[in-house]
This record gives sequence, structure tokens and C-alpha cells, in this order.
Amino acid sequence: MGFKCGIVGLPNVGKSTLFNALTKTANAQAANFPFCTIEPNVGDVAVPDERLDALAEIAQSATRIPTRLSFVDIAGLVRGASKGEGLGNQFLANIREVDAIAHVLRCFEDDDITHVEGAINPLSDADVVETELMLADLESLEKREANLRKKSSAKDKDAAAELELVELALAELREGRPARNADIPEDRQREYNNLQLITSKPVIYVCNVEEDSAGSGNSLSAKVAERAASEGAQSVVISARIEEELAQLDDAERLEYLESLGLAEPGLNRLIRQGYALLKLITYFTAGPKEARAWTVSDGSSAPQAAGVIHTDFERGFIKAETIGYSDYVEHKGEQGARDAGRLRQEGKDYIVKDGDVMLFRFNV
Repeated sequence: MGFKCGIVGLPNVGKSTLFNALTKTANAQAANFPFCTIEPNVGDVAVPDERLDALAEIAQSATRIPTRLSFVDIAGLVRGASKGEGLGNQFLANIREVDAIAHVLRCFEDDDITHVEGAINPLSDADVVETELMLADLESLEKREANLRKKSSAKDKDAAAELELVELALAELREGRPARNADIPEDRQREYNNLQLITSKPVIYVCNVEEDSAGSGNSLSAKVAERAASEGAQSVVISARIEEELAQLDDAERLEYLESLGLAEPGLNRLIRQGYALLKLITYFTAGPKEARAWTVSDGSSAPQAAGVIHTDFERGFIKAETIGYSDYVEHKGEQGARDAGRLRQEGKDYIVKDGDVMLFRFNV
């Protein structure tokens, strides 16, 4: 699995239309009224990567298995959702389980599609949703805080350690800032993530624009991009309508349609790249006659950690990793050619995997 991305936003901003297009399913009913999504919908999509196709051709692989991305479509939030307005906070728990949040913002005018806030203002929309998520986090932490203080005063070291992180988060939330702004020591980031705070998750702002602006965006999406840059977040311009149409076409028709629009690729590709960059993820490959396969790991992962993605036994019994850089694999026409050219390396436990590495793990358990 690449990563799990929750799609949030106000009603009628194009969330479910985008979800349907991205996952090529009709599980989420897209309609022009609030709350048409009544339970979280989950769909997986293959992560497009031309490198996998090239490796499969060279290795003459029988099958190609890309890594996958999971989208979770969550019902439209409204002002007051954290207090039970609309469909309330029953959906907030689903957001806590994702790795990143794709915040869909309406950046187009259309008199035929109502807007729950009455006006088209993506920055205001972002504030509404962010506020509800911060209030949900605040309520959750304040309930936890009292119990942690009690345990901490009784010399419970684990409770005291958790309380430190809770207080750092609360300091930000009480000032109206998301929990991701808290200054958390690097060695405690994993503990902080375990608090499962919604607003600690990285954000990708998805600017849903009209078809004519799908390539370069418009004045509304430009404002969102500026905000994202100031927050250290990511933004991507997508036309949900175009993505919906692309989902109905075969590969040849899709390319022709994209060319007619002056687009180099679907919006999904851009969204995935932004997500990988935001979460600091990379891809390595395995390739052979049976299959060519892409695997996703965190940037900075060691060779044993990368092996563990395939199977825990690979990590536990790791001996070495036979590694070829992607460009070397292609240039020398595969494993044997790279070996003959001295481009196949024997890497040990301390090796840090690089994006595009083609790897074969040796292990013993």
C-alpha cells in the first residue's frame, strides 16, 4: 500500500465526483445536495509509474504489480460538525485513520450547483473545515488530559511522557492553530503520531477547477497555492469533471482526450506525486520473469526495513540486498547486464534505499 488519503471538504465541492473518478467506481453517490455520502467509501487505485513498465519489459515479467493508494471519501463536513451539526462527528474517527488529508476546495463558479456557505471562497471553506477538525482534536485531548494528569501525579512515567505531547498539541489548538504546528522533537514524532490527531496530519489542498483551468489553474486556485506554501502543505489543481470523464475511457481514448485539452497527464498522477512528496515516500522495485513489482517505503528506510515490506521474515533474516539503480538496470538491459558492467551492488543492513532501486533480498530464517 502506498498511503491512505482521506478526502474531506464541505458538501458540494466535488469530493464524491473526484472519488468516483479516481477509484473508477460508483460506490460514492455524487449528487447536488449535502450529505449524499452517508458512510465512508474506500477505494484503491494503482499508482502510475512508467518505470515499472520499463522494468517489466526488460525482465520479461509475466505480470506487473504496481503499488496502491487508498482513498477514503468522507461525508461533507459543515460548520458545527464537531458539535454534531450535519452528520456530526461520527465521520471524524475515519479521518484519524488516514496518513494524509486531501482537502477538496471548490475553485469554480456554477450557478447550477449550490454552495452550503452561500458563496465561492475556497480559503474561507478551508477555514471552516480546519476549525471543525481542530475543535474535534481539542475536545479529544481535553478529555484525555485530566486522566493523564492523574496518572502522572501517581508517578506513571508513560502517562507523564504522553502528557508532555498532549500539552504541546493543546497549546497550539487553544491558539486556533492545527496540531501539526506543534514543535515535536524528532525522536518523539512516532509517539505524537500515535495520538491520532486529525490536524497533525499533512494536508494536500485539492483545487477543483472548471475544465478550462485544469492545466494552469485560476485566480481562486492561485490563492490556495499561496496558502499551502505558507503552511508547508501541498496543493494540486484538478478538474473533477475531467477526471470523471477520463475514468470512462480506455487508454488510447484517454491519451487523445488529454491531448485535446492540452494536458500531459491525469490529475490523479499529480495528486499521487504531491502525496508522496508530502509524506516523504519513495518507490523501489523487484523484477524477474514471474513479476515486476513496485513497493513503497518511507524515504530514509534501511534495506532490512524495505525487505520487511515484502515479508517480516525478509527483515528478520536479512543478509544482504543485491541492488541496481533504475537507470543502470535500464541502460544495461537488466540484471545480468548490470552485473557484467559492475553496476550490481551488494548492500548490507546499513544501506539506505534510494528511489528507483531494483532490489533482490537475500535472507535466512
